[in-house]
Amino acid sequence: TGKLLETQKDVYVRVARVLAHADAQYDLSQKQVLDNFVTNYTLMARKLFMPNSPTLMNGGYPNGQLSACFVLPVGDSIAEILDAVKKTGVIHKSGGGTGFNFGRIRPADYFVSTTYGKASGPLSFIGIFNEVTRAVNQGGFRRGANMGILPVHHPNIMEFIDSKTNLTSFQNFNFSVGVTDEFIKAYQEDREYELIDPTNSRPVMRLKAREVFDKIVKNAHMYGEPGIILLDRINRGNPTPKLGKIEATNPCGEQPLLSNEACNLGSINLVEFVDRKVKKFDYKRLEEVTELATRFLDNVIDANCFPFQDIADIVGKTRKIGLGVMGFADTAALLGHAYDSPEAVALAERIMSTVQNLS
Repeated sequence: TGKLLETQKDVYVRVARVLAHADAQYDLSQKQVLDNFVTNYTLMARKLFMPNSPTLMNGGYPNGQLSACFVLPVGDSIAEILDAVKKTGVIHKSGGGTGFNFGRIRPADYFVSTTYGKASGPLSFIGIFNEVTRAVNQGGFRRGANMGILPVHHPNIMEFIDSKTNLTSFQNFNFSVGVTDEFIKAYQEDREYELIDPTNSRPVMRLKAREVFDKIVKNAHMYGEPGIILLDRINRGNPTPKLGKIEATNPCGEQPLLSNEACNLGSINLVEFVDRKVKKFDYKRLEEVTELATRFLDNVIDANCFPFQDIADIVGKTRKIGLGVMGFADTAALLGHAYDSPEAVALAERIMSTVQNLS
């Protein structure tokens, strides 16, 4: 009917309550749970910290899905692809975004033994995911978003790189080329590298690495896409390599995740740590809020109603959170620093080292 059901304060109370209740499973006293409720509320109400949108939209409601970021595996069979499509629709309905690596899908025009026909290739199936995203309005609040990754050694990589030159194509996707150490080395040595058939891991042709990279750069400059993702570099920092390789990120690209893994995000509002009278940044308060925000995001994992059990299982093992910051440009300005000044760089380094060491 258009009648307002919640005020901003109501939202913070609802979210703070459900996260405080998540502490009860750890044998905390009623007073400790109440104290955590007050802390959670205060972080949001005083604009010190804000969680991602699904936590605000869904926290405290039945079947509340609280994570923003998901990575789903995509296999080569129709059954595997459509299973990923179904999961995508459910996740987008709850407010989450999804990332995929489409490198397992056989190239266009390859033989399909079960039907004696020809494969349509990864771009054709990415189109299906794109249309599902377009059709599903996320929980009535916002549209879905996706990250589509294709390895640089996939036989259809050139078509993938050019796919966004048509500005009406794949509008619900960010695209990135999955770059390997071998490709970088081939670029540095100005030589060819191999394209690999994903169905049998055999080389099928060769391309000049610099021609491929130049096309990526040209299209990124002209059309904004594709980006690149350094897959080998990411996996050297993979904290749980025995659980699998990291092949994709969330739609915005800041959170590498395993297949069927999810992550919830939140940001510390740096502006609120500036004493505007003396132009000084309060690092002590930043330390305190970083610890509280980390516990807040960890509680989101326990309060979460994940849409699929395999996702809940992986998240229960890895418990990844994404704690970031917002308002840095305003913070630098309030302290009298130009955004590109040495003082602003030093400020950023100290802020991020403080957050990283405590989160």
